[in-house]
Amino acid sequence: MRRATLGRDYPLAGESPDSLVSFDDLLLAFLLSRAESPSTSRDRTALQHLYPVFTGQRLDELNPVWIRQYIRQRQREGAAASSINKETGLLSRAINHANQEWGYALDNPVMGLKQREPEGRVRWLTKPQAAALVAAAGQCGSRAAHLPDVITLALNTGMRKGELLGLEWARVDFVNGLIYLEAMHTKANRRRAIPINGPARRALQTRQAVAGGPLVFKGVKDVKRSFAHACHLAHISNFRFHDLRHTFASWLVQVGVPLTEVRDLLGHASIEMTERYAHLAPDRLRGAVAMLEAA
Repeated sequence: MRRATLGRDYPLAGESPDSLVSFDDLLLAFLLSRAESPSTSRDRTALQHLYPVFTGQRLDELNPVWIRQYIRQRQREGAAASSINKETGLLSRAINHANQEWGYALDNPVMGLKQREPEGRVRWLTKPQAAALVAAAGQCGSRAAHLPDVITLALNTGMRKGELLGLEWARVDFVNGLIYLEAMHTKANRRRAIPINGPARRALQTRQAVAGGPLVFKGVKDVKRSFAHACHLAHISNFRFHDLRHTFASWLVQVGVPLTEVRDLLGHASIEMTERYAHLAPDRLRGAVAMLEAA
């Protein structure tokens, strides 16, 4: 492992670190380098759990035993496997970033210790339910006049709430029918281009006619309360904004779009994340089993 020499207390963002000695040095440098990332808030939440355990720990002393102890402690506290993975994953990403971007050769004690998570939630709407939700959004008053367009875009692009509310007109290409998301705009830090279909185009054109400024949804910080009200009006229960993204994916799978294409549209880092929707394409499996009849 590369042994850093003492320098400033922590490396400045954008510079090659000269002093990654401790856990504190590493995490501070990593978070500074990603200050504009959409995942910054989630990373800071994870750090709140990691810090009391690992603060002051030298990087050359970190080993899998420490990580296993941390995992057992969090399990005793009742933390879900997904939460533990987010926390240890932050440390793993920071180490990998230091190795890849800053030329270090740190051992990664998190490797192989990812906790098995239950299958992710898949809650989606039928087309009539979705239409009812958009109609209900239109009844939420003038202060939520943007809500029908937000919902329509989410249903037809699969974009996350943060991606939608931060969408700039400069990244909307009406000529080629695409929305461009750079790595800095996405949770997975992967750029992607999303085709604009008819309903999405009409929603964008509606916003273009009423909104000013660089953002498609200028001045809209969140839609949590208005969205919950629209769900209530539409008699839709146990439904979150993120489930609009699940609905987009579910509709695609049901009409036969391959999982690899769904993965690319959603911007998933791996096909495993997309496979939660595989059960919605039973005809694919029926065809496979039917081949036995001809054997």
